[in-house]
Amino acid sequence: MAEFKRTLITSALPYANGPVHIGHLAGVYVPADIYARYLRMKGEEVAFIGGSDEHGVPITLKAKKEGVEPQDIVDKYHAIIKDSFRRFGISFDVYSRTSSKVHHETASEFFKKLYDEGKFIEKTTEQYYDEEAGQFLADRYIVGTCPKCNNEKAYGDQCESCGSSLNATDLINPKSVLSGSVPVMKETKHWYLPLDEYEPWLKEWILEQHKEWKPNVYGQCKSWLDGGLNPRAVTRDLKWGVPVPVDGAEGKVLYVWFDAPIGYISATKEWTPDWEKWWKDKDTRMLHFIGKDNIVFHCIIFPSMLKADGTYNLPENVPANEFLNLEGDKISTSRNWAVWLHEYLDEFPGKEDVLKYVLTANAPETKDNDFTWKDFQARNNNELVAILGNFVNRALVLTQKYYNGEVPARGLLSDFDTETMERISTLKAEVEKSLDTFRFREALKFAMDMARLGNKYLADMEPWKVVKTDAERVKTVMNICLQIAANLTIVFEPFLPFTMSKLRGFMNIEPLPWSELGNPDMVSAGHCVNEPELLFEKIEDTVVEAQMQKLMDTKKANEIAEATAKPAKENCTFDDFMKMDIRVGTILEAEKVAKTKKLMKLLVDTGIDRRTVVSGIAEYYAPEEVVGKQVSILVNLEPRKLRGIESQGMILMAEDADGSLKFVSPQEAVKNGSEVK
Repeated sequence: MAEFKRTLITSALPYANGPVHIGHLAGVYVPADIYARYLRMKGEEVAFIGGSDEHGVPITLKAKKEGVEPQDIVDKYHAIIKDSFRRFGISFDVYSRTSSKVHHETASEFFKKLYDEGKFIEKTTEQYYDEEAGQFLADRYIVGTCPKCNNEKAYGDQCESCGSSLNATDLINPKSVLSGSVPVMKETKHWYLPLDEYEPWLKEWILEQHKEWKPNVYGQCKSWLDGGLNPRAVTRDLKWGVPVPVDGAEGKVLYVWFDAPIGYISATKEWTPDWEKWWKDKDTRMLHFIGKDNIVFHCIIFPSMLKADGTYNLPENVPANEFLNLEGDKISTSRNWAVWLHEYLDEFPGKEDVLKYVLTANAPETKDNDFTWKDFQARNNNELVAILGNFVNRALVLTQKYYNGEVPARGLLSDFDTETMERISTLKAEVEKSLDTFRFREALKFAMDMARLGNKYLADMEPWKVVKTDAERVKTVMNICLQIAANLTIVFEPFLPFTMSKLRGFMNIEPLPWSELGNPDMVSAGHCVNEPELLFEKIEDTVVEAQMQKLMDTKKANEIAEATAKPAKENCTFDDFMKMDIRVGTILEAEKVAKTKKLMKLLVDTGIDRRTVVSGIAEYYAPEEVVGKQVSILVNLEPRKLRGIESQGMILMAEDADGSLKFVSPQEAVKNGSEVK
């Protein structure tokens, strides 16, 4: 592995259309902060770069909805996000924003250089245009019926009901979000990055040269590369963003996926005039901390942009995490199903490190994981209070009681004393190995093992008993306990910086470098420690119950909103209704459709015939559950192919308030082919 003089750490730019939540923290910012603090403690040169992503369609939609300008939206949320990170102790060297002047200049220069060198493809294509609004429609400005699951509110880039990626032209009955009118197709010119040209290089660089990347990152990259890459548009028709800096590009801006990662560069420029040292010097290694939804951008697209430029370093590693769920449900900003950082800081003052600890101990490093308030309480009470806090408090209280706060001199060491101190050195090596390979959960466990070691040593030695018979022995025991406590201020510093600052105050010591970890003589005899306070306090059931009630209130509000958010559709005529031939049928066979999440292939006896129907029910029912089930089926729906299977009808389903599907079935068995009237 190559040696580097310095490390550039970037963290995914949070989108400035809402606050930061625990999913963002667990996936990106807590691990990035741990690593930056660790490297600084080792004396390494580090730049930790952050900033707000402030361009793109969701921001313009939010601004339109609230009747304000996009700049108003990003100003509001950038301030909230930046202040939340500051209060939470995320140790950015700079936290910038992509609406800044320096970013617009940097992104424009980056594009112009590639444009001048002929690195883009220019293509004219037909895209949807809103004649009433007088503008081309970005994907999120178009809604319509999903061709895969019939969700009537699918966007032009994705159906949030079934998760399918879409093109705007795939939508059935598309409408403009701006005016509600039916858009027309109109020619427009854009510039594309020919990713297919970089595919051979990417395969060599990632699949051969970076096999050490985390399996979830490497696997997703391999999947994309095996599927083949296509040219990707770097510009779009939109008013909000970085204007495309070439003639003939009026009314066009850089696509947000193109300009956002350049935000790392512009933020570094804002921080230091010596920015090129961090981006172009081969003695600098670059690491991207991101969530799994950003892997393709940071491992394939942004490196291709940097490769096209030819003067920048490429990322050495991209330690992406998976997603964190909340109480068994996916975190959703639109449904307010989240624990928001700024609210947590207000409701749990002084407990920044408790959240950091829980999110690290339960980090979604290799698979999606779940945050629950009960686990939050248990980890605080059973680990932070009962192990770390308990040991430190007992060691310092006994020192005050026996020696008026003065560190006693050590006498002869027993074998157990020596083994205890040697274990600190082995734990140091284990923590380092875990941190160096981005296994932060494991590193935290080893750090807590050091506190467990102190607790066990103190419990085994029982100085409160021995002091009555062997006062000299107790001096040695208490000296070793205080050496362990001093070591804890180092090993926990990357994880619990606020708490370790407090502990150093109790110990009356200055911050110590990582190299001192494992030192058995960190505090000398005669050194005076201060009166301790509790490092942590128990979290009572009432506190957790209040947070759970808050979530339940949110869920109830969502259910009410869901029920009221679907007004009756436009009136249809009786003749229109009579055209539908709905029959009762029985499912004879069922199997999941390969490589899909929601689709199930059914063989249905309609009483008229036996026919194949593809239905989006696989998330809610197993094939064996539905065989023999009587259902309602629309038998005269025009056949259509779904994943290569011709579907001859539609099974009628009722969507519950939680989004789950239930069969519309007769209460009692009836003859197949019976009409539903």
